Amino acid sequence: MGKLRFLCLITALVIGTVGCRSSSNDWPPEGFSPLFNGQDLTGWTYDGSGNWRAENGLLIYDGKGWQPAPNTISSQNLRTEKEYDDFILLIDWKIEKDGNSGVVLRPDYEDYHEFEEVQVEIWDRTSALYSSPLGSGGIVTYTADERKPLRTVDHPVGEWNRFEIRLENDLVTVRLNGQLVIDRYAATFKRSRGPIVLEHHGPPIRFRNIYIQELEGE
Repeated sequence: MGKLRFLCLITALVIGTVGCRSSSNDWPPEGFSPLFNGQDLTGWTYDGSGNWRAENGLLIYDGKGWQPAPNTISSQNLRTEKEYDDFILLIDWKIEKDGNSGVVLRPDYEDYHEFEEVQVEIWDRTSALYSSPLGSGGIVTYTADERKPLRTVDHPVGEWNRFEIRLENDLVTVRLNGQLVIDRYAATFKRSRGPIVLEHHGPPIRFRNIYIQELEGE
């Protein structure tokens, strides 16, 4: 009887460990690879002026390095060293009051112009700076209906949100907090491959759980 109890205890511990690990925030989903190791900026690059750092499993921009000079802000953004074509990106983000950021897809860093790139918006729509009924997840700028998010599902400022961004055959689909906000937007890219860029516009922002699955093109 003692041996049986011991085996039951071991089984319970193993099941509990697997369950915890599979639901852990820092465990990649099946088929995905981490873009951020939770410890440092390995695999990422920028010019050093943007005050980015890794801390306690978070990728943090502290809001102290913004210098909005024309066409130079791009160097202060954080971007992957590797370039990608088609992929699915998972990324959690959290902003503060007046926060404004974005995920830029396949930009041409030799000829970078913010509003010409394909950027998935992150912002505090309730801020007096914007006061928009449209939430995050659309394609900057929100000038055409197909660029506007289908619904506003942002969590309150200061809470975590999750993007699932799918780029395949130049079509961009975005889910925010599990809900579809952009459905197969036909984007125009300057290049067939490019880095993934985390943009900032001053206020602090945090990212975590950044995973990618590369897709085979047709």
